[in-house]
Amino acid sequence: MKRMIIIAIFLTVALALAAQEEKKLTILHTNDFHSHLQGYAPESAYTPGVADNDPTIGGMARIAGIIEEVRNENPGSALVVDAGDCLMGTLFQALEPETGFQHALMKKAGYDVVAMGNHDFDFGPEAFAGILRKASQRGEIPLILTGNAITDPDDPADDAFEALISDGLIKPYTVKEINGIRIGLFSLIGKDADESAPYAPPVTFGKIIPAAKKLVRNLKKEGCDVIICLSHSGIRKDDKGEWTGEDVKLASKVKGIDLIISGHTHTLLKEPLVVNAVPIVAVGDNGRFVGRIDARVINGSLKLEKYEAIPVDDRTTALEEIQSEIVLQQQKINEAILNPIGMTYTMPVAIAPYTVSYDEYGKAADSNLGVLVADAIYNYVNQEGPGTDIAIVAAGVLRDPIQPGVQSVADIFRVMSLGSGNDNVPGYSLSKMWVTGKELRNITEILLFTSATASSNYPYYSHLRIEYDPEGGLFNKVRKIEITDRLGNVKEVNTDKDDPKLYSIVANSYMADNLGLVKKKTFGLIKVEPKDSNGNIVTEMDDFVMDFNDAQPGIQEGKEWIALLKYLQRFKPAEEGGLPVIPDSYRNPVKSLVPVNRPK
Repeated sequence: MKRMIIIAIFLTVALALAAQEEKKLTILHTNDFHSHLQGYAPESAYTPGVADNDPTIGGMARIAGIIEEVRNENPGSALVVDAGDCLMGTLFQALEPETGFQHALMKKAGYDVVAMGNHDFDFGPEAFAGILRKASQRGEIPLILTGNAITDPDDPADDAFEALISDGLIKPYTVKEINGIRIGLFSLIGKDADESAPYAPPVTFGKIIPAAKKLVRNLKKEGCDVIICLSHSGIRKDDKGEWTGEDVKLASKVKGIDLIISGHTHTLLKEPLVVNAVPIVAVGDNGRFVGRIDARVINGSLKLEKYEAIPVDDRTTALEEIQSEIVLQQQKINEAILNPIGMTYTMPVAIAPYTVSYDEYGKAADSNLGVLVADAIYNYVNQEGPGTDIAIVAAGVLRDPIQPGVQSVADIFRVMSLGSGNDNVPGYSLSKMWVTGKELRNITEILLFTSATASSNYPYYSHLRIEYDPEGGLFNKVRKIEITDRLGNVKEVNTDKDDPKLYSIVANSYMADNLGLVKKKTFGLIKVEPKDSNGNIVTEMDDFVMDFNDAQPGIQEGKEWIALLKYLQRFKPAEEGGLPVIPDSYRNPVKSLVPVNRPK
């Protein structure tokens, strides 16, 4: 009898110890990669195969080297994921609709699961579906997640996207078994990201809190030990320095999530942000860092032991086979896109003796890059196009800074890499519209208002000077507007509603579309009716796209990044026969928005 009791006790203890067996899990993660397959800033210094202390950061071959090393250290217990916006940001995106290159490459580099972000919809849902189809034809691709996307069964414009869901290439969630651990993963696109996805419709996105609760319930039913959310929603600090954002709310309001891997706001966390006992991690953007989580899972409980944001730099051993594929893709970019316009991917353009930068989520007013780009567009349109009175650029289209060194075509494209037009050249096309002085004031007022709450809307002007009262009432801040013409003459703009004089404005097609919708978006409070040169109101925004060569049939579009490239080429070289050098005047350029004291 005593022996039976001892055996029973032994079995009970053994079962208890087995139930509490610790299982190791290592997670590598990135977010907001934005097609930065090459190390950058500037790319001319990138030498992934040589440990020569080059100053560049990022590069898929280096990331693949990190993944391989971690998998070798942790056989059978590593998981590699991305939290969205893996596309859009470099010249590599331009051939994605034809080749589906990047997703197949990410699988070869070692990625298991990739969430969708707002910029993955920049080509539209049908084109993105085509990208994934072509990628899957090249070979295996990571599983693609989008947990709160809602398609429209009655609209054929997302049929190809719906077909990918039916075929299992896109899922709302998945379960991966790693080292005996059932890991549930789902993804979300948050409200701010949704508002930054103008080409996603008819695909829409449900609210993240109810969507997350439903997805967690589903994963619990699947018997998951750990639930991870790849949330393309974001976190940031408020004016008081406190962490806020949609992913903070997600952690606070949804039970059952063990880890949030955050994206969208390009936030770099060197250690996890813990909210309501839920760790939130994020590693900036553009492949500058790879996050590494070393954890133990005990009785379905995830316990983080160590977290590291691994720098992706020259210390990393890059995988040659990944880099070789990237170089071959560069050659295809040359053949299909750049050679026809007289360029190559690596062609040197100019020298930057200092950093020309911006901070979309910081103090946009301090950017010297925005001023340079606005001047570049003004100069390009007046030198090679139909001319303009004013050029406008929004902070949100500035994607990468210009770092010191020799700038190539690839470097210049990265500065303004978003959008596409109706030709074969990537990037937003330039549009031109005419408005009255009163409407010009309305535009400057609405941009002052919207940039106060979203720094991505902060405007940079060329040949326009605005005096404004920061303490002025709603849509009543602008005190004076001046335009400087091409000869340097300064004239004050008459903003009286009865003055019929028209002023031309050039902006990219996306911003022009939004200016044309000001009246609708403000429910008639702010009136702007874009016109042609004769004063006729134009409602079709495509009619504002400029033609840079009337002699050729169709519209020969101008691009923002080409404007910048051409402007840099006009600067003086440091020595005869050398490359142009960005002048010192852009270190601290004169600002167009000038705050003034309120009259007493």
